[in-house]
Amino acid sequence: MGIYSVEKLISEARRLAVEYRRTTGKPLPGISGEIAEHDAARLLDLQLCDPRPGGYDAVGRGRREGRRVQIKGRTIFDEGKPGQRVGQLKLDQDWDSVVLVLLDESYEPFEIYEAGREAILAAMDEAGASSRRKRGAMSVARFRIIADLVWTREEGEIDDEIWENRPGD
Repeated sequence: MGIYSVEKLISEARRLAVEYRRTTGKPLPGISGEIAEHDAARLLDLQLCDPRPGGYDAVGRGRREGRRVQIKGRTIFDEGKPGQRVGQLKLDQDWDSVVLVLLDESYEPFEIYEAGREAILAAMDEAGASSRRKRGAMSVARFRIIADLVWTREEGEIDDEIWENRPGD
């Protein structure tokens, strides 16, 4: 075991990522995903897999018991900037849902969305035979439309029955 706790290391990673962007004008590569995985596990009661089985990053506990979850992270520096993408989805592998952790410019989570496999596959089918679909690519805006908001900075974890993001569910 190292001399630093994971919480301390993640906190320092956030600080360094902010300073790196301030100094270089560019985000520190790969850091959003690492922070997002940690935050999703902590905030949604997920157990990160080690080693990763390939199609998912964590397994749910509590209300997500046994659910195999892909975790994606995206740092939003400018809400008005169109075309932001979710990382590549592993469509051909085993998983039950995808969690998207949205981080602010300080690399702190402000919203978390979750979409089930069926909703994601249906959205990809709507995209047709595009190259984006083949790569498992989706915009953050599209993901927000098909997913449920499951956590916010203000409210914490949200009960499914209160915050359905889709009409008629």
